[in-house]
Amino acid sequence: MMQIFQWIKRMLSRIFQGKSEPIQTLKITMLGSSGVGKTSLLSAMYDQFDQVIGKTNLQIKPNDDPTRVIIDQRLQELKSLVGNTIKVTGGVPRDTKSCSFLFDLGKIARSPSLRLHFQDYPGGYIDSQATSEQIKTVENFIRESAAVLIAIDTPMMMEMKGKWHDRFNQPTRIRNLFKQAYENLDTPRLVILAPVKCEKYVQNDKDANELLANIREKYATLLDYFGSDELLPKVAVVVTPIQTVGSVFFSRVEMQDDEPCFYFVKRDPDSFYQPKDSEQPLCYLLRFILRLHLEKRRVPIINSILNIFGKDVAFKEAVLDFTGNCKSTGGFAVIQGANLLRIDGK
Repeated sequence: MMQIFQWIKRMLSRIFQGKSEPIQTLKITMLGSSGVGKTSLLSAMYDQFDQVIGKTNLQIKPNDDPTRVIIDQRLQELKSLVGNTIKVTGGVPRDTKSCSFLFDLGKIARSPSLRLHFQDYPGGYIDSQATSEQIKTVENFIRESAAVLIAIDTPMMMEMKGKWHDRFNQPTRIRNLFKQAYENLDTPRLVILAPVKCEKYVQNDKDANELLANIREKYATLLDYFGSDELLPKVAVVVTPIQTVGSVFFSRVEMQDDEPCFYFVKRDPDSFYQPKDSEQPLCYLLRFILRLHLEKRRVPIINSILNIFGKDVAFKEAVLDFTGNCKSTGGFAVIQGANLLRIDGK
């Protein structure tokens, strides 16, 4: 009888411990102006995850109702794009507070192993009218995040010789934010440059290489900063073009009241919502984290996350399988920090 009692006690203890152990959270800052496509990128990532990499035995799902509502609403908007004069707009309004998107990641049919906390903010927080408090808020987001995803409005950068790029993509302000946030940086970080709405510019290698060359040119001062002696060993920088809708291509620019209006078109009226490569930022992010684990680095802001891979071997193997899909050609590139992303010599 005593043995049975002790066995029941041990089982209850294990169950209790399993339920009480908090899920670890990985912070990622979404950086970019209002309307650039940050929420659309997250929506595409979530919607296409199972279809693209479901074979790796991983799953992702929204953690809370606000995330689920916003993502579902944006997905409906993207899937309903029709006609020859599509104007893609959106973003977090200027008069709202910063918001979070929470996704849980784990093995299929098991409790999630990792929570992804994507931090967004109103576009006005980084424009010329922003207050010092708003700017400081974004700087803190960047400082506290293991990774930063910079969404780039590709037509704004590519069309009319990039006439509207500085105003809408704000590369100078973004560089200044990093200069403050990465001052005295002592732990590795990942920066992902993600051109969105880029369907027109990645249909062949020539165009994709031109897109990559434009990023190197238009973000030269930011890349030079990351390539400084202090940051070069600590910051990995990658470019991951995301075809946000897949079936909608940039068409033309029209001026209305001295403001540019960018229009898009479906080349095939019967085509449907089919984003491409939306999983790549997450693929690189997990590869970066897994590499730090394999190096046994001590990284205070993500130490608890690195421990997950040591405790959950099945999750580690699924992540390792997934991160083998990182692309590096066709507009994709590792700008610097390849050593922070290399696994098994690859």
